[in-house]
Amino acid sequence: MVSNSLRALWNEPRPAQPPVRVWRDWVLLGVAVAASLIEAVLRPDRRAMSIVDTGAGLPPVTDWLLGALVVSTVLAVSTLWRRTHPLAAVAVAFGTLIVWDVARIVTSDATGLSSIAVVLVLPYALLRWGSGREAVIGLGIIMVWLGTTNVADPAELPDVIAGYAFFLFSAALGASIRFHASSRLRDIEQAKLHQRHELARDLHDTIGHHMSGIVIQAQAGQALAASGPDRSLAVLRTIEQAATRAMAEMRTIVGVLRVGAEPDLTPQPGLPDIERLARTTDSPAIEVHLSGMLDELPSAVSVALYRIAQESLTNARRHARNVTRVRIEVAGDAEQVRLTVRDDGARLATNPSSSSGFGLIGMRERASLLGGTLRAGPGPDRGWVVQATFPTRDPATEPSPVPQRSA
Repeated sequence: MVSNSLRALWNEPRPAQPPVRVWRDWVLLGVAVAASLIEAVLRPDRRAMSIVDTGAGLPPVTDWLLGALVVSTVLAVSTLWRRTHPLAAVAVAFGTLIVWDVARIVTSDATGLSSIAVVLVLPYALLRWGSGREAVIGLGIIMVWLGTTNVADPAELPDVIAGYAFFLFSAALGASIRFHASSRLRDIEQAKLHQRHELARDLHDTIGHHMSGIVIQAQAGQALAASGPDRSLAVLRTIEQAATRAMAEMRTIVGVLRVGAEPDLTPQPGLPDIERLARTTDSPAIEVHLSGMLDELPSAVSVALYRIAQESLTNARRHARNVTRVRIEVAGDAEQVRLTVRDDGARLATNPSSSSGFGLIGMRERASLLGGTLRAGPGPDRGWVVQATFPTRDPATEPSPVPQRSA
C-alpha cells in the first residue's frame, strides 16, 4: 500500500493551466532586490579584507557582500518562473544557495542577507504547481540546502527545527491549496456531469415521443396510399417534420450522454409540471405565470425549464432569509422562451453564487448545452433573480439554403 501511494505521488501530473506571470510577481521581484540593496548598505558588518568603492556617494561594500547581493538577485529572479517551471526555479535558487553556503564554510568570512527569505515562496509553488516527481526532487534539493546552511551557520536545536518548519510549512500550504483546488474542480465536474446525466435520461422520452408519432403517421399513410394519394403526401410531410425534429433533439442530447452506466429511463417532468411546484409548499407562496407561445417547445428545453425553476426554488428556500413569495414566469415567442424566478428574501452569506455552491454551475451547464443562457444575481430592490433564455427553434428544422446553379 505504501509503495502504491509513493508511485501515485511520483506519477502525479502538474495542474493544468498555471497562472501567467502577473504584476504581483514583478512587485515581489522589485521588493526583494530593493530589500537586498538596502540591507547591504545599512549592514554594520561591511568591513572585510578588501573594500570596493561603490561610487555615487554610497558607503563602500565588501567583496563578500557583493557576492551576497548577486545571490539575492538570482533568488528573486527565479521566483518569476515558480509557477510555470517550479522545479527549475527551486533548482536554480537553492542550488545557488548551496554553492554560496559551501563557499562560506570554506572561507569562514562571508555571510548571507536576510532578503533571501524570498525563497520561502518556492516550496509553496513547488507543491502547488509541480508534478509529483518534481515535488520529490525539489524537496530533496531544499533538504540538502537546509543541511548545508546549518553547517555554515551553526544554530541551537530549536532554531534548526524552526528553519525546517518554515520551509515544510510553505510546502504543506502549497499541497493543501492544490488539494482544495483539485477538489473544487472535481465538484464542478460532478455538477456538470449531473446535468448531463439528466439530459441523457431525456433522450428516452424525447426521441421515443417523436418515433411513436412517426410510426402512427406511417401506418396512416399506408392506409391512404391507395385511396387518397394527396392525403398520403401530406402524411409524408408530417413524418418528415417529426423526423427532422427528432434528429435535432437527438444531436443535442446524444452529445452529452454519460459514459459507463445505463441511463435511467424514468419519464422526466417538463414545462406543464412547473405549475405543480406551487403546490409543493405553503411557505413561501409560489406564483406561476405561463404566457406566450409554449406549445411547440422542444422536449429538452421543456425539461430544462422545469429543472432550472425547481433548482431556483430550492435555492430560494435554502439561501434566502424571510422570503415570503417566489414568482416563476415563463414567456415564449417564435424565437425564444424566457424563464424568470424572483424571490423577495434577503440573501444569507452562503448564497447560490458563493464558491461553495454548485446549483448555479449545474443550471448554467444545462442552459449552455441547449444553446441558452442563464444569469443570476440580486434583484433591483431585494431578493434574488434567476433568468434563463432558450431558443425555441431547432437548428435542424431551419430551411436550408437552395443551392444556386452556376451558369
